[in-house]
Amino acid sequence: MLFSEFSEKEVISVKTCKRLGQVYDLEFDKCTGQICKIIVREKNWFFNIFSCDSDYIIPYKEIKQIGADIILVDV
Repeated sequence: MLFSEFSEKEVISVKTCKRLGQVYDLEFDKCTGQICKIIVREKNWFFNIFSCDSDYIIPYKEIKQIGADIILVDV
């Protein structure tokens, strides 16, 4: 899967059923090259003028399922 495809998916918490946002960036392990964290940015349309975005840093092991349109995480 390409990063561009990964970043278009909505990230949703399975615990709260809350939409967290979209994948903004990835953190890799230098030695193994594996993804260790995903960074999810929540776009808040009200604060978009003031550039107040929230970031969630989610360990890759917390991803429960990657679907066609969404990524389910256990956070």
